[in-house]
Amino acid sequence: MKIKKEIIFYARRMYNEHLVTATSGNISIRLPDDDNAFIITPSSEEYLLLTEDRLVCMTVNGQIVSCPENGKPSSEWRLHAEIYKSNKLIKSIVHTHSPYATSFAVIHESIPLILVEMIPWLGGPIRVSKYAPAGTTELGLNVANEIKNSGGILMENHGVVAVADSMKLAYTRASYIEDAAKIYYMAKCIGKPYVIE
Repeated sequence: MKIKKEIIFYARRMYNEHLVTATSGNISIRLPDDDNAFIITPSSEEYLLLTEDRLVCMTVNGQIVSCPENGKPSSEWRLHAEIYKSNKLIKSIVHTHSPYATSFAVIHESIPLILVEMIPWLGGPIRVSKYAPAGTTELGLNVANEIKNSGGILMENHGVVAVADSMKLAYTRASYIEDAAKIYYMAKCIGKPYVIE
C-alpha cells in the first residue's frame, strides 16, 4: 500500500534528520477512502527497523481495524484522532520532539513571524497549545482547537505537531518549524530578533 510505504519513508527520515530521538514522536495518514480511519506508527518501535506490517490502522473513535501481533498504536493516537475529527482537510500529521522547537514549547513561548518562508509554509507565527498529559484526549482537543488554519503548532512541555493535506507537506512544515526555532534561538543569543510586521 502506497500510504504505508510513505509512512515508513518519512518515519525513518524523521529519525535520521534528528526530529525525534529513540522511539519518540509519531506520524499518520488518513485513509483516502474513509475520513474516519487512519494509519499510524506503532508504539515504542524503532524507526530504522520499522516495516509496513508493523503499522496500525484504526478509526478516529479508537477502533482497531488492523494491528500486528504484539503491536499497538502510538500512545498519541488520540492526538491524531482529535485533529482529524476537527478538520476534514487535514490528511497527514507529523508529531516530533525536535530539540529547538521543543525548547520553546518547554518555556511556553511562541515563535513570532521572523522568516519570510514562515508565511507560505506555516501560515505565520508558530503558536503554543495548552499543556495536557501525553496520550490524552484533552491534549488532542487542545491542539485541534489551537492549530486551526496554521501549518503547525508547539505543545507546552511536549513537542511539535505539523499538519497538511499530504505527508510530504506535513513533514516539510515540521522541518520548517524546527528551522525557525533554531534561527530564532540563535538570533536571541546575539541580539534582538526583528519580527515581520
